[in-house]
Amino acid sequence: MKERSYIPDETIDLIRNFPRTLHPMTQFSMGMMACQSMSNFATQYQRGLAKDQYWEAMYDDSINVIAKSSKVAALVFNNCFRDGENLPPFEDDKLDFGAKFSHMLGHDDEDMFELMRLYIVLHMDHEGGNVSAHTNRLVGSALSDPYLSYSACINGLAGPLHGLANQECLKFYLEIQEKYGKNWTKDDIVEHVHQTFDSGRVVPGYGHAVLRKTDPRFTNQLNFGLKHFPEDNLIQLVKACYEVIPDLLPKIKPAIANPYPNIDACSGSLLMHFGFDQFDFYTVLFGVSRSFGVMSALLWDKALGLPIERPDSVTVEGLLKICENLD
Repeated sequence: MKERSYIPDETIDLIRNFPRTLHPMTQFSMGMMACQSMSNFATQYQRGLAKDQYWEAMYDDSINVIAKSSKVAALVFNNCFRDGENLPPFEDDKLDFGAKFSHMLGHDDEDMFELMRLYIVLHMDHEGGNVSAHTNRLVGSALSDPYLSYSACINGLAGPLHGLANQECLKFYLEIQEKYGKNWTKDDIVEHVHQTFDSGRVVPGYGHAVLRKTDPRFTNQLNFGLKHFPEDNLIQLVKACYEVIPDLLPKIKPAIANPYPNIDACSGSLLMHFGFDQFDFYTVLFGVSRSFGVMSALLWDKALGLPIERPDSVTVEGLLKICENLD
């Protein structure tokens, strides 16, 4: 992974020349796209790669995308939030992927190393049913190489209805602290939830499209915080909300199918403990983690020889029939 993380000088210069005001996800997507010149699959395909060998060239690219993602992300972080110069030198070159990523972002606390390992593992995989994971497979089904597919995946993840959820959850907790102070109570949480619904908003981080119980990824993150820094006020607030909100939501809105917390309900609070308050970068962390899952899925698609994806077409007559059958 260390050898495969190489980034060409021209790509590094490109990232350094991005305007600092350009959103980190935009810079991340463009930085990964710029690495496409190193695509083994694109090169081999142009030379007449046999179909049953697609997966071998895809494998090489997929591992390279994963390896390069953290370094490109760190360069973007440097460009947006630091001096834009060289990444921190590696005094310990035996750091694992998560610890090395944390180090490149300027966080060398051992607990932060452990948090980054946890964060990457919990966010890396997905069955393909969300925007970013499906976009990766959709673009890859056209035989676009992994760099192009992953960049498209990142563009989907950047949408406010997808990758922004962890920021929205953190904002919800910070609103409670700002309104009631560090001595908030569970009654304050109840009041804030009611006010949130009264204003036409929803409680972020609660509910899931598939799960109908507490997301185990949330539980793992909360347990991490309670183990490593149990006195942290924000972590205690996350815990208190978990004790209050699942029972409260069905009373406010009985139609809610899943009142339990999902993975986004805790991650931002953990990062805040370490002073990681560059909120616009949270989705980039998500993107680096997701590289493992989406690249694995793309590789399997090619190994299984799956065809290009094509959406179903519906005629005007078909649409009229659907409308006729609506109650």
